Formats: sequence, C-alpha cells, structure tokens
Amino acid sequence: MPVHKFYKPQEIEERLIKKWEKEKIYSLKSDKDDPKYYILEMFPYPSGEPHMGHARNYTIGDVVARVLSRKGYNILHPIGYDAFGLPAENAAIKEGIHPQKSTMANIDKMRKALKRMGMSYDFSDEIITCDPDYYKWTQWFFLLFYRMGLAEKKEAPVNWCNSCQTVLANEQVISGRCERCESLVEKRVLSQWFFKIAGYAGRLLDDMKLLGKGWPERVLTIQQNWIGRSEGAVVDFKLDDSEDISIPVFTTRPDTLFGVTFFILAPEHPLVDKIVVDEEYKKEIEKIKNIISGQSDIERGSAEIEKIGCFTGRYVINPLNGQKVPIWIANYVLLEYGTGAIMAVPAHDQRDFEFASKYGIPIKEVISPDGKNHQKLSAAYDGEGIMINSGMFSGTSSEKGKKDVTSYLEENNMGKFYVNYKLRDWLISRQRYWGAPIPIIYCDKCGIVPVPEKDLPVLLPYDIDFRPKGLSPLFYCDEFVNTDCPRCGGKAKRETDTMDTFVCSSWYFLRYCSPHNERCAFDSKEVDYWMPVDQYIGGIEHAAMHLIYARFFIKVLYDKGLIKFKEPFIKYFPHGVVNLSGQKMSKSKGNIVNPSEIYNRYGADTLRLYILFVGPADSPVDWSDSGVEGANRFLTRVWRLVVKNIELIGSMKLIEDENDIKAGDIAINIKGEFKNGKLSGLERELYRKLHQTIKKVTNDILVRFNFNTAISAIMELVNLIYKYQEEVTAVKKNVALVKEVTEKLLILLSPIAPFITEELWLEAGNERSIHKVSWPDYDQEIAREELVTIVFQVNGKLRDRMDLPVGTPSEEIEKYALSSERIKNFTQGKEIIKKIVVPNKLINIVVQN
Repeated sequence: MPVHKFYKPQEIEERLIKKWEKEKIYSLKSDKDDPKYYILEMFPYPSGEPHMGHARNYTIGDVVARVLSRKGYNILHPIGYDAFGLPAENAAIKEGIHPQKSTMANIDKMRKALKRMGMSYDFSDEIITCDPDYYKWTQWFFLLFYRMGLAEKKEAPVNWCNSCQTVLANEQVISGRCERCESLVEKRVLSQWFFKIAGYAGRLLDDMKLLGKGWPERVLTIQQNWIGRSEGAVVDFKLDDSEDISIPVFTTRPDTLFGVTFFILAPEHPLVDKIVVDEEYKKEIEKIKNIISGQSDIERGSAEIEKIGCFTGRYVINPLNGQKVPIWIANYVLLEYGTGAIMAVPAHDQRDFEFASKYGIPIKEVISPDGKNHQKLSAAYDGEGIMINSGMFSGTSSEKGKKDVTSYLEENNMGKFYVNYKLRDWLISRQRYWGAPIPIIYCDKCGIVPVPEKDLPVLLPYDIDFRPKGLSPLFYCDEFVNTDCPRCGGKAKRETDTMDTFVCSSWYFLRYCSPHNERCAFDSKEVDYWMPVDQYIGGIEHAAMHLIYARFFIKVLYDKGLIKFKEPFIKYFPHGVVNLSGQKMSKSKGNIVNPSEIYNRYGADTLRLYILFVGPADSPVDWSDSGVEGANRFLTRVWRLVVKNIELIGSMKLIEDENDIKAGDIAINIKGEFKNGKLSGLERELYRKLHQTIKKVTNDILVRFNFNTAISAIMELVNLIYKYQEEVTAVKKNVALVKEVTEKLLILLSPIAPFITEELWLEAGNERSIHKVSWPDYDQEIAREELVTIVFQVNGKLRDRMDLPVGTPSEEIEKYALSSERIKNFTQGKEIIKKIVVPNKLINIVVQN
C-alpha cells in the first residue's frame, strides 16, 4: 500500500473509529492473573457537548490507561453519565422538552464526542444514572441507610433557591448564592430527608491517614476545613428563674468563662419563642428576625457584616461564678453551628467585642498576654496568655486553664469535654422532578413505611408537568402519589421529593465493577477484585462534596460488612481548569471553545496533544489558538518524518513473534553495537536519546503525571531523528537503528495521539494495532547520560574540572565554571575579558591581571 505523503487527520480518524469499534480493541480487561488497575475519571453531567474541561479530564485518564494496559495490567477504565439533577433538568426546561428525552439526546452527543476524541472506553459497559436499572439500586442504598438508622426525616432550616425552586445542601451554596444559577439563597424551615454523615465526621478525618501521598495536600486541607474539627467544652447555662431549662453552648475557650458578659441565641433557636414572655421584647425580636431573614448564612458568618440584635428580657446563670448573664439574639450566631447558642466574651472575641461596643454591654478582660489588667481595650485579644479576674484560676496559663476549667465543669456536672465538627448531616431531599424518587410511603395507620426491595425501582412517571412549583412536581401527580401501604394494605401516599444527584454519584464506581448485574447493586467478588479505585481524576471543585460523600458511602458499606476496604480512591488527581482570556470557560458566560471546533478542523490528535502540552496537568491553563496550531504542526512533522523513514526502509513491519530470532537480533545487535562502541557519534547519541525518552515518558505519565514534559521529551527525540535524517546520507544510515527509533517513537506517542500513530503503524505494513503492542522498556545503563570531563582553565592554567554530559551547550559550561569555588578564587575582583569554550573538552576564562 503506498504511503500517503500528506497528513489528513479527519479522513484518518473517522475511518479508524469505525475500524476500532468493529474490532472492539478497547475492551481493556484481560486475564485476572495480571495485576489490576482501576483508573476512573469523574463521569460527566450530560447537559450538551463536552467542554474543554471534559477534554482535559478524559484525555489524562485515557493516556494513563493506554500505557498501563500495554505494560501488562488488567485495566478497568469505564465511562458513564451522571444524568439526574438540576443541570439536565434546567437544560430540558429551557429547551421545552422532557428531561428524559433531552438527557438521552445529550448523552448521545457526549458519547459520539468521546469516541471522536479517541477515548479508549468500552461503551458497552457504560452506566446512566437516570436508567431505572441504575436508580433501582440508588433507592436500595437509601433503604439500607434507613434500616441502619442513617436516613432520617426531620424539620430543619434549609437553603432554598427560589429560582431553582428547590433546597440546596450547604455545599451547594457559594457566597450565599446557588452554585447553579447564582441566585440569592434564603432560609426556610421544611421537613426533609437527611443522611447522618455528621456521625462519621471523626472517621472521615482520621481515615485521611489511609490516603497517604496519593491525595494532594490541598485537597485534604479542603476536606479538613469543611469537616472542621475543634476541641473544647460543652457548658450548661441554666435559665434564670427556671431549673428545668438548661442551654448548652460549645466553646473552644473554656478558659474565658469568667469573661462572659452576655449570652446569644440564634434568632431561629426554638427557645427564643419559648422563653420570651414580655410583649415589648417579642415585638423587637420579630423586627430583628425579619431583618436577619434577608441575610444568607454566608453573610451572617462573615467577619465584615454589621452586627445586629436585641435583648430578650431573660437571663442565664454563669455556672462558674453564679452571675446573671443577659440573653440576646444576634445575626452572627447560626443555629446550624454548635448548639445554636454562644457565651459571648467580648474581651477575647472580635465579633463579640464589636457587638458589645455597639450596644453598651460590659467588656471584662480575663486573659492577659503579660498577666496584667489593661484599663481599656481597643480590640479583642484572642491569643494565649495568663488567666486574670478568673477566681481560683487566676494566674493559670490559658493553655492549662482550658483543661483545668473543663475538668472542674465535669467534676461539678456543669459541662464536659467535647469535640465539635462543622460538618452537618447531608440534606438529600430535592423538590424537583428529575431525580431518583425516595422509596418511602406514608400511611395514616403505619406511619413511615419503606418500599419493599421487591417493589424497586419506584419509577418516575413520564407524563407529568415537570416545571418546578415549590413543591415537587411529583406531588401533583395522583397516579404516582396514591398507592397502597405495603404493611396494612390501606390507602397511602408516596414521598414526592427526589434524591440529591450526589447520592447517585456516591456509589457509581462500585457499579462499574459489574455494570450488568441484575441481582444486586454490585457483585462482591468483582468489587473485591477491582476496588478500591487505583487512580481517580477530576476537578478540585468536588473536594468538599462528591469526594466526602463517596468516602462516607464506603464507610457505611464497610460497617455493614458488604465491602473489605475503608476508602474508595487510593490516589486522586485534580486537573486544572481551562481558561479563556483569564476566565474559566463557561457555557453560561459564553466564553467557550468546544472540543468539536478543534477536532473538526485539526483532528482529535491535535486536540489531545495540545490539551496535555499546554501546561502542567494540575494547574490552570489559558487557551491559545496559536498553541493548537503549533500542536498540529508538530504532528505534521512526525508524519513527514515517519513517511520518509518508511520509504527509506521499505518495510518497517514489526516482527511480533517474540520467538522470532530476527526480531530479537535487531534489538540485540543495536544494543551490542552501542555497548561495543561500534555506533558512530550521532548514532550513539540517537540511541541513547531513545532510551532516555522511553524512561522519561514512562515516568512522566505514570508517576509524575507531567504530560507536558513527556511530550517535550518526544519532541526532542523527533528533532534528533530529523538531525540524523538530514546529516547522514541514505547509503550510510543504520537502517536497523532508524527502524527501531521510528517504531518506538510511534509507540511512545500513541497514547497521546492514537490516530496518527495507528495510521502510520499500519502504513508501515503492520497488521496488529499499535494499541495492542507492548510498551517499550529502556536500558538503564544506556539511558544514563554519557559524561565527559571538562577542564576549567583561568588564563590557560588548569584550576578545576567537572564531569558533564556529552554535548553540554557552551552557555551551560560557562555557568558551571563560573559557579566553581576554585574558579572564583582566581576571578573574583578581576575583569573577565573573554571565555573560550572547546566543546566536550575545556573552557578557558581569560581575566585581566
């Protein structure tokens, strides 16, 4: 077959996609006797065409999977679609079509785009979370949590997005706004379903030690801050004139208890309405409550917000000194954190200081940095020091005082040591249509009744007005709501809220191990073999939501004895975002470049090469059209180079039979010639560069995840092959060396640019796909830099010497020489007239004496 002289990516890629699908070359799973490797990228929301973030995410995982499969690993590298939830539903509402129809159409677009980009997925194993065969098992997980006492319905103040007409988890509220539509979020008290993740807060933190170095420190820090562990004491403040009511508060500074001059309840605290009896106080409280209701939790928690509140007319008793302390309400105290009440110590907390200063409340200093009283404070002192004005504890260091005061509280039944967490139970109820229905039935006689497992899935009705109305659209569908109680057979009603889409994505990685299993959510034997995931890849924006939820699910399953591991992901790699003109690409903002624009013009290989070469994979990168053109030019150079080498050799067909003596002889002969010194200088340089490139590309891809430097190494190899091609005549060329170097070049480039390398491989006469050829090994001895001793002279006299790689550029030799301490002894304070470099031999520095 004649070799095409011109690189035509669109023609090549479309043809090869069909060929690969027909031959099913991307069923990567092999013999289970091979070492396993489960590599997974976070699956996408199917809201339309993939964006550049998708292209980067999936190309990274694809390259790693391709290399490992060719190094003999049994690879699980699946794909699926996170199809439920607000993104898909909002897109459907905007387009005026049913979410089921629009979602499946978008999945088809995404699937075609992933294939077009050359992703090595076995699409026959894909999962779709809105498929009843999948969400049946999401509902099964809910029932499991319910039976374990981890799913609970309770009234609670929730984040309400009026635009999306649904509640949001705390993690979905960013700076007081909905993460999806950016509308202001308000508080409402609703009866909602929660998963009790707060009870797992300690284990979620403690088990981070199991993650080791496989997780970036910044991700672990995000999770640690979100879970928010703090040690202190719970102190009981009794309500004045009432022995029956005691209000607990959590404090990290029990050493400041003697400095409490007022007490604050969150405006939403149920005790506010219970304890306030005076009508005048009630009116003022309602007035303040109305003002505070317009402030988001983020705003209320901000240090900059103006503090507002009012006195309730009631008092509590400080358990340490017996003093009456006035109870106030204030906007900067939240019901969700701690107990919804705080002891206010204005001398040692800046927010309390500002509030006390505004309302004329006394400020009492009880911690002094030097042990002395200070007449007037201009700001709160929140550091450590010596306890003063603190009764029997005065003179104690604050650090010791924390322990001593806590012990005293415990001994006198006034309080106890306590570890508090910011993490709150996970709100999973959503008042939207497009989600997995919560499998619960309400019966007037039997109460809350879980749907029997045999009746799963509880199907979403199709013919329904799915536009949001405040209550779930399912509430208005009589056919869905009305049912029979599975216990007594009487009339009953179904739960009409659906589950947060994060429930679906908290276990999907288990389903991939046995995606077609109809008997259970996952096959235990398959999960025992494949899990945990060896390498997880996805955006760092999921560090405080999806990753915490997935870890929580695994701990619940471990407690139930259904799995044998405690963490779902051994390693996690957060890729950087792709920016356009300094801003993150966003469909909503209109600043976006679709992958299809690039692969339709330049080909998918150009897109893949560019998205990996543009910068470090874990860092943000700025899109560059000229960079795309540069990637395309490089691939064109590779095409011309390989075509010319094929013409030189005649046939580069790889002899794939390992027992064929000729195949072994070629490699052995070249290696032998190298080690026996029979290769010419440029041939030695080229052969050494080949082994160095294999080493670097392998290490950069599999260990360092530095794809850009791996590509740089390949580019250097290409440049050297060109140099050999141009400087050595055809008659004198070492054909065996050219064959091996060109062959290995294609193999090294093939995970990054799978189409062009496959085409050139087949053009060379090979019958087997390049993507089924083993990954090359390197010889450590050959890959080691060949060194030569460089003499450092000053005015022609030997002053030092250094071993440097052969071919070290003159500028580098100059730097090494001038940094030598011995050379500095002869050049310091003198004028350097010139520097003479003889490559691979010496440098002479001429100075004015």
